Formats: sequence, structure tokens, C-alpha cells
Amino acid sequence: MTTKTVTDKQSAVIEDRQQLIDFFAGGEKPAERWRIGTEHEKFVYRTADHRAPAWDEPGGIRDLLNGLTEYGWKPVEENGKVIAMSGADGSISLEPAGQFELSGAPLENLHLTCAETGRHLEQVKAVGDKLGLGFLGLGMWPDKARAELPIMPKGRYAIMLRHMPRVGSLGLDMMLRTCTIQVNLDYASEADMVQKFRVGLALQPLATALFANSPFTESKPNGMLSYRSHIWSDTDPHRTGMLPFVFEDGFGYERYADYALDVPMYFVYRDGQYLDASGLSFRDFLKGELSILPGEKPTIEDFSDHLSTAFPEVRLKTFLEMRGADGGPWGRICALPAFWVGLLYDQGALDAAWDLVKGWSMADREALRNAVPELALDAPLPGGGKLRDIAGEVLDIASAGLTARGRMDAGGSNETGFLEPLREVVRTGKVPAQMLLDRYNGEWGGDISRVYGEMSF
Repeated sequence: MTTKTVTDKQSAVIEDRQQLIDFFAGGEKPAERWRIGTEHEKFVYRTADHRAPAWDEPGGIRDLLNGLTEYGWKPVEENGKVIAMSGADGSISLEPAGQFELSGAPLENLHLTCAETGRHLEQVKAVGDKLGLGFLGLGMWPDKARAELPIMPKGRYAIMLRHMPRVGSLGLDMMLRTCTIQVNLDYASEADMVQKFRVGLALQPLATALFANSPFTESKPNGMLSYRSHIWSDTDPHRTGMLPFVFEDGFGYERYADYALDVPMYFVYRDGQYLDASGLSFRDFLKGELSILPGEKPTIEDFSDHLSTAFPEVRLKTFLEMRGADGGPWGRICALPAFWVGLLYDQGALDAAWDLVKGWSMADREALRNAVPELALDAPLPGGGKLRDIAGEVLDIASAGLTARGRMDAGGSNETGFLEPLREVVRTGKVPAQMLLDRYNGEWGGDISRVYGEMSF
């Protein structure tokens, strides 16, 4: 959330636990109002020397943000510093080391969301060309150490940077050195949310494998195909993972609210400042017993902020976030929402996807998730075989779901074409990271700088 404009409803004080359940129920929408919200991050670098620019240096991140006002974007400030932009295409925000993110507007179909992606990339490239900046589509910085990276002037990041080393060894890498593609999708009811959540979690390892695109760390192969995904295994066990309770009988809004209450806090936002609440309990906050704000109870906005600090493979807010994919080039940005919209926005496809995975145990799901960062499509499949053995079938289900939606562009084409980059992965048998490793070990001759020429937007 880049802007802090708060409505009366959001500022309502939480007096009882039912309001948390009602918060999730408030996201319910009939199918005709379901939308697609696509988020994608990319690394910003100096074209002259591949250095990551600071926020305040000439031609750096601040100037990149301000340059976008030419296209109608409006600055969003924190403590007098521009840290985001808002506009008709959603919002542009900064990850901790200056990774540049578009959180797209909620749109009706994939044709619109891909057009939005195109507009955004054309705009940032035009401004970047003037400033000597380029944009890299990978899941992790291929050549930067943590110490080489700048820190953006956002209060919540200062708190998180202090806290991360206390709870895991790779949290700083998550913040500073990774990029992702995500898609946000709607649900019609609690039961619909539950089915989508379960399918999303079970098949998230397949999305991670198909989009695996982070095989390098500090200019060398790191032994993983999605190191970005591996990073989440040692970031903070209290707020990450596959959420076994989602598959238990009786799962719904109430159980997710309980999970969220048990996620340790990071911050509370008051009067334009982020107050450090790292490690404190939101349950204490509900009782008016938070040590940094004694006697004060949280608002709905506080709860919404708190939900954004949980990082499971699928996250519930007033929509579901699919969070498993590495950052990548233009076509793959459009492929991720196509994959999940095809599976989750048509009931026939959703049922078929659930039939494929419903027999997996929680141990099966955990084992698959843990194997995918290193093995991608070669990860062992529950019951035998490899993940690649179901990849084509899942894409067929997604394609059938997109066909059933019948959302056409001006030329009469439906949305299935956006799956083509993933079809290519299945046809070749190689995920993006394996293609990069082939180049690194072959024509690049071990020169990681070649990645900038091939993976920039």
C-alpha cells in the first residue's frame, strides 16, 4: 500500500474479533465483478556500469519517479520524500533497495492487464533512457552483494531491516536482492476463497518452477534455479510457508484471522511515522495493551497494514495474492495472471485443478515446495514421477478455463495466448534459469555482465 489515504471505514476502531472476519467477508464479489491485479518488480541499474542507483543521487530513483509525472503519475511522499506514484494504472512503489514495482489497477481481463504492463514498461524505459537507467527482469540480483545496494527512505523498511536478522539468515536478501511477479484475484464467497486458496497453495510450487529465474548470486551460479524461492525458507518462519491449516476441515475467514493475529508485528503507522512494533503481539493491540501505544486499540487500517507483513505462498487480504513467481521479462509478466486466472476464475477449471492435487498430504506439499527451488520441474511429485509430468496438464486446465471465460480482444483472440511462454517451458523441458545457466556456461564464458544485454526490458 503506497498511499495512506484512510476512509472512515478503515479508521474504525476494532472493538471485537468479528470485525476481522467481516473484513475478509467484505472482499466477496460476484463473478461478474472479479478483477485481475498484476504486480511486477524489476531491478534498476546504471547502464554505464550496472550499479544500483541510490534514491537521492542525480539521475537516481527519485528522479526516475519524478520523471513519470510526464505521463500523469502523481507523487506520493513520506516525510517530504517521494517514495511512490499513483495514477490510472495503479501505483508505483519502491522495494527496499530500489526495486521498481507496478501494482496494477484491478482490470477485467488479461488483454487489459497486459496492455497496462506494456504502458508501464514503455514509460519507465523512456524516462530511464534520459537518466541512463536500465531495467532487469530476473528473480534476484545476479551480481550484487548486499553491501553494494542502496536503501530507500521508507520508514517501514528501516524497521524490517533491523528485525530480519533476528529471525532468519536470508531475510535481508529477500528485501534487498529479489524481484517477483504476483497476481491478486477475487473470490465470491468463503467457500470459493477456501477452494482457491487450497489450489493456489498446492500448485504454487509449479508456478515457482515454471517462472524459476534466479540462478546467480554475486556473479556465480548459486546451485538453485529459483534462489528467490529458497530465500523464503529462511526469512521468518512465523510469517512464511505453505500454511497447513488452510487444508484442515473448517478453514475459513476466522481461521486466517487467527493466523494473522499470531504473526508478530512489524510496525504501527501513526501521524506519518512508522512506529517500531517488531515482535509485539497484535492480540495485545486488540486488548489495548500494546506497549508502544498503551490504552490504544487498532483500526481496520492497522489490521490491513499488519496483513501485508505476513508472507505465505498465498496471502489473503480482501483478495487472494499468488506469490510464488520470480521476476522475469515482459511476456512472463502477462503469463502469470493467465496461469492463475485460467485455473481459478472458471469453476470447471478450478474443480479440475483441485481434483489433481486433493490427494496430496501436507507432507507431500511441503516436500514439493522445498524441492522446487533447486530442482524446478524435476522436483519429485507426490505419488511418483516429477513435477514436469503434470505441468502440461495444468496448463491445459488453465487454457480451458481461459477459453471458457471468453474474454476477447479487438482482433477476436481469447486470453489463452498469454500462456505461450509457459507452453514453451514445457516444450523445451527447461525453465528460464536453466536457459540462463546454459548461456553462462556456454556463449557467455562465465561473464555474468552478459545477463544485462539479454534480460533487460
